[in-house]
Amino acid sequence: MSRAARSVYVFGFYMAVLGVVLVAAPNLLLTLNGLPTTSEVWIRVVGVLVLCLAVYYLLAGRHELTEFFRWTVFVRASVMVFFAAFVVLGFVRPVFVVFGVVDLAAATWTALALRADRLAAG
Repeated sequence: MSRAARSVYVFGFYMAVLGVVLVAAPNLLLTLNGLPTTSEVWIRVVGVLVLCLAVYYLLAGRHELTEFFRWTVFVRASVMVFFAAFVVLGFVRPVFVVFGVVDLAAATWTALALRADRLAAG
């Protein structure tokens, strides 16, 4: 497995765990982020969507879909921008930025891994 594939695969595992928590115990995550708890289904729907994305990341990593890796770098980095904006606008508490930091760190890892893989290939 290339460095970039490993970074995407690990991110997929993180997404899978996050998705399972959102489906099985969403109020735990909401409470930790200072958001109101809910009994509505929307948060579980978000969890299912996160699980679906996790499958894409896991499969892309396993199958060395380098083009997919490149696409995800910008998208995952932009999550930080949106989450920071949510904090600035007062929609969520600053602790919510932690999720954006994880996405930004993972995107940076993938970008650096893509470069390292390219250099190693010569």
